[in-house]
Amino acid sequence: MNRLSNQEEKSKLPANYLELKKAANRMSNWRVRLDAVAELGQCKHKQTIDVLTHRMINDPVYKVQEAAYKSLKKFGEDVQMPEQNKFDLLKDASKVFLRIKKSLPRDHTFEEYREKLKNMRLDLYDTYEGDKGADFDKWLENKWQTMETKKGK
Repeated sequence: MNRLSNQEEKSKLPANYLELKKAANRMSNWRVRLDAVAELGQCKHKQTIDVLTHRMINDPVYKVQEAAYKSLKKFGEDVQMPEQNKFDLLKDASKVFLRIKKSLPRDHTFEEYREKLKNMRLDLYDTYEGDKGADFDKWLENKWQTMETKKGK
């Protein structure tokens, strides 16, 4: 029979574990995932460790990966910090950015582009906003302008 350590016996699953697990996997809001990871990091239990490990390995936002990593290390888990992704955080993100730009009128503004991206692909918008932090708008505008140059407009 598999026995839990003394610390794990004392640390039962939080009453709201299922809600936290769901929040930790909500891909359209990195802040909700980050908060859920922080709360799950207060309770050392096999199930919370599983959720934290999944977020550390698979989350597209580095801040969430880092928070999960720190909680796992605090629990004494043998984990390695994942490298920060320098390219597309989500599969085919560059194609989506361009597709949305092409769907707008030729003389559209950056604000129109940003709003359409946010409305059509909140998951993508949110992931990059979480990854870029305060530099997000500047980064997105530069990406938008670069796409315009490549199209020769």
